[in-house]
Amino acid sequence: MANFTIVQPHSLSMESARAAAQKVADQMAVDYEMSHQWVGDVLEFKRSGFSGTLALVEGSVQLDVLLGFMLRGFAKKIEEQVTKNMHKIFCGDADQDAA
Repeated sequence: MANFTIVQPHSLSMESARAAAQKVADQMAVDYEMSHQWVGDVLEFKRSGFSGTLALVEGSVQLDVLLGFMLRGFAKKIEEQVTKNMHKIFCGDADQDAA
């Protein structure tokens, strides 16, 4: 079961949404040594203490995150930051700050 789920509506085409998700996954691989793979329209990602899926559907994306024991205390802060970042990535809101 996910520690948190974020659903982000968007107006991107499936191709553009997939490209945006891939760009984020590539950066996460560099920054956090996180592995990822596509299974259909679902991006699966994981590293020690952090894993989840990003499912693409027409008009929205759904992120489900599982946190390991050591990160669970930071779940609210992580969820807030990820929510802001997803809005910026999938909605192009320049007023949101990404970390």
